[in-house]
Amino acid sequence: MSKDCAPKTEQQFRDVLKECREVFTKKLHDYGAAWRILRIPSLTDQLYIKANRIRSLEMKGQTLVGEGIRPEFIAIVNYSIIGLIQLQHGIAEKPDDMSVEQATAEYDRLAEESLQLMLRKNHDYDEAWRGMRVSSYTDIILQKIFRTKQIEELGGATLVSEGIDANYADMMNYAVFALIKLSFDE
Repeated sequence: MSKDCAPKTEQQFRDVLKECREVFTKKLHDYGAAWRILRIPSLTDQLYIKANRIRSLEMKGQTLVGEGIRPEFIAIVNYSIIGLIQLQHGIAEKPDDMSVEQATAEYDRLAEESLQLMLRKNHDYDEAWRGMRVSSYTDIILQKIFRTKQIEELGGATLVSEGIDANYADMMNYAVFALIKLSFDE
């Protein structure tokens, strides 16, 4: 990775995560942590809905409800983090087990972990994501969703594959890459 790209990538990644966090905290204010009751397969299905809509809009070239693909990629980032929170903390019977402060702290911790993962992978892959199309990120996210569904069907008992958490982290990072491309006109 060129030394010129690394700081740019890190800053762009942080800028996009900041935007996603703003949406997360506003929804947390409006709805509380209602998502705490969602089971992992439900979160995977929610990610599927978002990624499938993006692909549909990319292929059709238009939307009839007026929202484009940016909000859907933001939702993928946020639902991926919610999924990671659920994997680490378990599913709640009621959404009042996690305060706004706790949920936000977990969001920040997991976003930072994701950033660090991206930086390590970006070093090894040498900024290859910059040469990809946004539609490729969509397809890869969908592929990871189908992989996650298969892992869920197997009850998590994989032979050689990473777990659900790694797939959620990868989906989040690909969604951030898409948002960088869409935000910074790359």
